[in-house]
Amino acid sequence: MKTRQFISCTLIISALLLGTASCSKFLEEDPKNVVGITNYYKTEQDAISAVNSIYAYLNSISTGSTAGVYHSSFWITQGLSSDEMLNNQLAAPALDQLATFTYGPQNSTLQEIWVMHYKTITIANIAISRIPGITMNAALQSRLLGEARFLRGLMYFNLVRMFGKVPLVLLEKEPLTPQAATVDAIYNQIHQDLDAAEAVLPASYDPGNGRGRATKGAATALHAKVYLTQKNWAKAAEKAKAVIDSKSYDLWEDFASVFKLSSRGGKEAVFSVGFGDANGAIIFWEVGQFLVRLLPPQLSEEGVQNAQGWQIPTQQLYNQYDIDDRRRAVTFITEIHKANGTVETIRPYIQKYWDRAAEPKGNESSNDFPVIRYADVLLMYAEAENELDQPLEAHKYINMVRKRARFDGTVYRNTVPDYTGLSKGDFRTAVLKERRLELAAEGHRWFDLVRTNTLETLVPQAKPGVTPAARNYLFPVPQTERDLNPNLPQNDY
Repeated sequence: MKTRQFISCTLIISALLLGTASCSKFLEEDPKNVVGITNYYKTEQDAISAVNSIYAYLNSISTGSTAGVYHSSFWITQGLSSDEMLNNQLAAPALDQLATFTYGPQNSTLQEIWVMHYKTITIANIAISRIPGITMNAALQSRLLGEARFLRGLMYFNLVRMFGKVPLVLLEKEPLTPQAATVDAIYNQIHQDLDAAEAVLPASYDPGNGRGRATKGAATALHAKVYLTQKNWAKAAEKAKAVIDSKSYDLWEDFASVFKLSSRGGKEAVFSVGFGDANGAIIFWEVGQFLVRLLPPQLSEEGVQNAQGWQIPTQQLYNQYDIDDRRRAVTFITEIHKANGTVETIRPYIQKYWDRAAEPKGNESSNDFPVIRYADVLLMYAEAENELDQPLEAHKYINMVRKRARFDGTVYRNTVPDYTGLSKGDFRTAVLKERRLELAAEGHRWFDLVRTNTLETLVPQAKPGVTPAARNYLFPVPQTERDLNPNLPQNDY
């Protein structure tokens, strides 16, 4: 049987700065390549570098035009293919298609998402296969394997939600044309990976020596989201509550503090992907593209460089916020202060990731991208408890998030009142809206609409004339992948 393996230059050279360099391609099995990899996995530093290389694929640029998983395409797709964002980028037909639900299997953004997820999975598979054979500190070895399994579980969770049946590649070498696994089989593997990660990952790392690495809390929080997606409310509540009861996380009092550079890796960050300066963390050379894509180009008049305004919020999203909701002022920018002293009102753009005081030029943000925040955990727990007919718990935890929205940086305003006495159905509507307001532009919205079967009903309210259909609950498998592997099934499109 012909096999192939994913060979990353990062893994067959001495440990470059946290394993950031990445030149990679699919190769048919070649004894010279096998020898190279075999010779590499010898030392404890090799094991560390191998796992760091997995993190590198979350944020860095690889060869060619393909970017890291959280660099841009993944979270943009979730925003555009929902009621959250519109495409404002010229000459970007793939993004226009996502925003209007006219995409097909030739969509280049979906192809990029598929490729980068499987590249990351393959690097994780190699690490999981090779690290057990290295003579090294046993506790560190166990932790590194836990990190690799957490990251593999995260990648498969993204893929199964987006594409449904996909190949379940778990070994260093796999057949050239693997069969697609069932959705149940993929979820079973995700659970196994996250169980393994939860069992060995630490609650935290030494200060300055672990920001960005997966923790036990990150694995447990991700597990809660997996169970929530599967509508296993009891397990979702159990996992979310375990994160809450760990006392490892808390909300910043001010919503604006969540996105300050000084808050990176802070008490609300359950798992984030870092961009920019290393400073001892698992972050790499690519600057924060999520920032320059979102800021309005009009900011150039204020001396802000490289703002693009490529993806913009729907007006309906902006209108959902109470006028004094702290999240509205932090999430959006609607005014440009010109050099002549005049103020220009503009349509809303997203600015939440911009720490203007720390990075006034706004062109090379070192901010982290939040994959899971503590507020997300609180809302997951509230949602699960509502489904379990525990209204007191559900109301308590959603109101923690709403209370924070009342704080304007100095005092609590008379806005965003606590929910009281909502029916089960009304609470479902409330928590879905709360997730929208709290987590805007963080890569959750399409998943939330699909998970709650509200894609067809809510998107047209924000995008008149755009009406998703049942087929849009999965994305089409990229045609390029099906050309290479005829065993891949196709979803409706």
